[in-house]
Amino acid sequence: MIFCVAMEKQLCGLPLLLLVLLLSSIDGTTQLQSSQSQTLLRLQQLLYYPKVLTSWNNFTDFCNSEPNSSLTVVCYEDTLTQLHITGDRRGHMLPKSFSIDSFVTTLAKLPDVKVLTLVSLGLWGRLPEKINRLSSLEILNVSSNFLFGSLPHELSSLASLQTLILDENMFSGLVPDWIGSLPSLAVLSLRKNAFNGSLPSSLSTLSGLRVLALANNRFSGALPDLSRLTNLQVLDLESNSFGPMFPRLSHKLVTLILSKNMFRSAVSSQEVSSLYQLQRLDLSFNTFVGPFPTCLMSLPAITYLNISHNKLTGRLSTNLSCNSQLISVDLSSNLLTGSLPDCLKPSSKTSRDVVYGGNCLATENEDQRPVSFCSNEALAVGILPQRRKRVSKLGIALGVTGGVLGLFLLAGAVFLVLRRVSAKRKATEASPRLIKENVSMGYTSKLLSDARYISQTMKLGALGLPAYRTFSLEELEYATNNFESSAFMGEGYQGQIYRGRLKDGSFVAIRCLKMKKSCSTQNLMHHIELIAKLRHRHLVSVLGHCFECYLDDSTVSRMFFVFEYVPNGELRSWISDGNVGRLLTWEQRISVAIGVAKGIQFLHTGIVPGVYDNNLRITDVLLDNNLAAKISSYNLPLFVEGLGKVGQVVSRKGTPSIKDEDKVDIYDFGVILLELIVGRPLRGKGQVDVLKEQLQASISTDDGARRSMVDPTVHRTCSDQSLKTMMEICVRCLLKDPLERPSIEDVLWNLQFASQVQEGWLHNSNPPSIRGSPSPAASSRLHITTLESPRDSGYEEHER
Repeated sequence: MIFCVAMEKQLCGLPLLLLVLLLSSIDGTTQLQSSQSQTLLRLQQLLYYPKVLTSWNNFTDFCNSEPNSSLTVVCYEDTLTQLHITGDRRGHMLPKSFSIDSFVTTLAKLPDVKVLTLVSLGLWGRLPEKINRLSSLEILNVSSNFLFGSLPHELSSLASLQTLILDENMFSGLVPDWIGSLPSLAVLSLRKNAFNGSLPSSLSTLSGLRVLALANNRFSGALPDLSRLTNLQVLDLESNSFGPMFPRLSHKLVTLILSKNMFRSAVSSQEVSSLYQLQRLDLSFNTFVGPFPTCLMSLPAITYLNISHNKLTGRLSTNLSCNSQLISVDLSSNLLTGSLPDCLKPSSKTSRDVVYGGNCLATENEDQRPVSFCSNEALAVGILPQRRKRVSKLGIALGVTGGVLGLFLLAGAVFLVLRRVSAKRKATEASPRLIKENVSMGYTSKLLSDARYISQTMKLGALGLPAYRTFSLEELEYATNNFESSAFMGEGYQGQIYRGRLKDGSFVAIRCLKMKKSCSTQNLMHHIELIAKLRHRHLVSVLGHCFECYLDDSTVSRMFFVFEYVPNGELRSWISDGNVGRLLTWEQRISVAIGVAKGIQFLHTGIVPGVYDNNLRITDVLLDNNLAAKISSYNLPLFVEGLGKVGQVVSRKGTPSIKDEDKVDIYDFGVILLELIVGRPLRGKGQVDVLKEQLQASISTDDGARRSMVDPTVHRTCSDQSLKTMMEICVRCLLKDPLERPSIEDVLWNLQFASQVQEGWLHNSNPPSIRGSPSPAASSRLHITTLESPRDSGYEEHER
């Protein structure tokens, strides 16, 4: 009986026990599929175990890990749907063994991922076509990496893609026409890449687009009709070469940035007055002309307005109104007259930041120009409206009388022309006079129509150089002590070179060109504008010019170009002159090679069409105070009318039209790199070929064989991997078939990889020091062979 009661109690408690066991067996959290967990660990391995992923291991509960700004994993049920990784490799690539193809192949094992953010992870390579395997993608952000090449067509198959962010990479080429086939695209951000050309018209079909950010690329040409993008709120086109017409826009814009482009039309009052939601407007550093639409200051939502450095005209009045929320206004460097509006004057009620210098306003608070200046400038660019003329009887009578007088004047003009031609033949020794041309004046009809500058590095002041300007002949005579013989540096077919020192103490090099054919200043100004804007840290830049003209017909007799001062002479003297006290270390040689490669890259891609076939020699590479490399001679069309027809521009090597013309410069760079490695002058193509074969043989042998090829002063201070990488890229640059030579981007990647490997090797070891490292002060002589000078190349002309 007692046994039966006990059994009954146990059976009654059994359901409760089963319920407890069942509840305890149910996990309230989501567990990721084992295969996807292994995929994440594989990604960790492919990314070389970045700090942000150090906590991942075989026991990590990915779906329930605590999210943060650097790492977030989101799951739905047992599948990963979002992956956000922000690393700390900004400015540093993953090792050379990294494979973007393997990385994307592994990512494709997460088939349901909708949001993918991979920022600052050091990814490099071309975006693989297999990216389309991530068919569920809605948001893709791979900014701040080193991805390059064009966008793969396979991206067009991602029908669900809503956001595409590729900022701060090395993508290049055109924005493909298939971009219009992404029906859900709402955000397209391509900032800080190397995209070029014009935008496809298909962009206008993306009616759902809300953000279009294309700043800091190399785009050019007219914009497509953007008024059809009825949901567009942010348009950022800063630092490109778009233009010349003001774009047609969506009325829902909140941010509009057109600064640092090539717009030179009038700003449409009708277009901008309808932008009721506009908060931020930046039109600065263009050449907009015509009246300044004052309605911009009173737009209902406007908070920031910048129209500086244009040629906008108009008379401002004190009673103009401003939006009370307007906190920043920059009207500087235009052609505005009248009085500063009361609403822009300092007030205790507002903390508005207002800049308006460089106009012709009636105020003493900031530097203003005379009203006559703005009037003359406005006339120069043809933006003042002409008054209507009434046709009257008096006008008809005057017209008839003028016609009769015109016949007599015509006869007189013929006589004067014949007399002038005769006198001109006797005036070959006419005394010249100096005239100054303002390079910033409004030669807008054709300026830079043949070449559009597209790189941020060209912006004046970006290089620490003074703005381009005109010089007076008196300034140049003072700088050279009236061009005395002690200032003479040399002579090439493009003129004589003098060293000089300006009144402010700065050193310059001055090239003098004597014109043998008559040419007006107007014909030259287009090319002056072109040269004035070609600026890069690794090119010797022009600081200004001076015209000297004949008195009788104002044609140019001589022209002068003033170049920046490069104090440390030729690169060759720092690697092979036997002076150990000023020889470059191995890491400095890599840095110099990177500088030369960046200069070549700018010549190829920083201007459209590019500058190729530059006939580069190691004697063309100069070093500045910081031992940064500067290319002093390149194939820039220069004014040599004396050598050809009037107005003709002749380049040193002509205008080659062969395919892969950029690979000619790659060969020349290979020769420079070879001399950097072996540390001695190369005296002929035969020697280059022999050394190339020896380099190629040593690459596949041992460390000792490779070091035996290197300059003895540095062979003990370079890592084997760095040396091997430098040798490999050098040999590839010197290949006979131009099609097999690497691109300049490939060259740059390898050089940067060699630099990083060397840096890591120095950090982890204690290599022996060489007897002396170069000092910027070791040489004080002025040396420049800018654009064209007598060559001392060290190796003969050859098929490249």
